[in-house]
Amino acid sequence: MKLIFVYNADSGLVNTIKDMGHKVFNPRTYDCLLCSLTHGTFRELPEWKRFRERSTIPMEFLHRDEFEAKYGKKMQYPIVLQEAGDLEVVISRRDMALFASLDELMAAVAAVQVREPGVVVHD
Repeated sequence: MKLIFVYNADSGLVNTIKDMGHKVFNPRTYDCLLCSLTHGTFRELPEWKRFRERSTIPMEFLHRDEFEAKYGKKMQYPIVLQEAGDLEVVISRRDMALFASLDELMAAVAAVQVREPGVVVHD
């Protein structure tokens, strides 16, 4: 089993630069909630990096274009999926919008780690 985190952003240098500019100049309209929780303007937050490095569950991080190319599916991004045979939503965009802090995201991810496959937060 692994968790797949999909950012509501596309890959590539040009997109990264555009995203950084958006975060700096108009952060209220920045549409990647996962990016906003786990990254500062220029890099991954140290507490998020420590959390994922200590996790016992494999994690994969993809931009939406990478996810769609690899899995041939479109979802509401950002999203966290559990891959244990099928793909199952464990943290939806709606769930993520309720998180006020990185700590809340980390608590939700930690809760997924102890749940049985087949149990979802929201569809």
